Amino acid sequence: MKVTKFVNLVAVGLALTCAVGCKKKPVGVTELPGHKPAVIGDTDQGNMLQNPPGTGDTGTTPMGNPADWANATRNETKFAANTVHFKYDSSVVPSSDKSKIAEVADYLKGTPNTGVEVDGHCDERGTDEYNRALGERRALAVREELIAQGVDGARVMTVSFGRSRPADTGHSDASHAKNRRAEFVLLTK
Repeated sequence: MKVTKFVNLVAVGLALTCAVGCKKKPVGVTELPGHKPAVIGDTDQGNMLQNPPGTGDTGTTPMGNPADWANATRNETKFAANTVHFKYDSSVVPSSDKSKIAEVADYLKGTPNTGVEVDGHCDERGTDEYNRALGERRALAVREELIAQGVDGARVMTVSFGRSRPADTGHSDASHAKNRRAEFVLLTK
């Protein structure tokens, strides 16, 4: 009898937690003009990098068109020394690596028929879905730094490989640190 009441109480508590705890407005998120305020649990947030219709320039730049660069020559070694490394579970570009991005930006600004693909990577911890999303955030953060340095956003593509292409296959902290990165691939038309 007591067990049945306890199970019923737990079931009611879980139901109330789900009903009350869902669909909360996120804290610390800047709302964009022309977009409805985001709610946790929404599935259609739209492409936040695109300018909202009818609002003019919001300071963001649309993603480059990958089709424009489909026949470009790829050089994966040109910027090997400019690989940006991230802290655990972070997509914040470390200030110590911003000079690497500035070097890539200077090269791109000096060579008009070039672009760059920014590849986001993660270490082996976490689910595939989480790591693909984190790799995307890392690539986009580097892309935004390039744009802030004066590179046209149409010349910067992003790709997330998550944890599928480790630089170091070990399982130590040092290996994980090498795998939390964004790499540059030079594209030449």
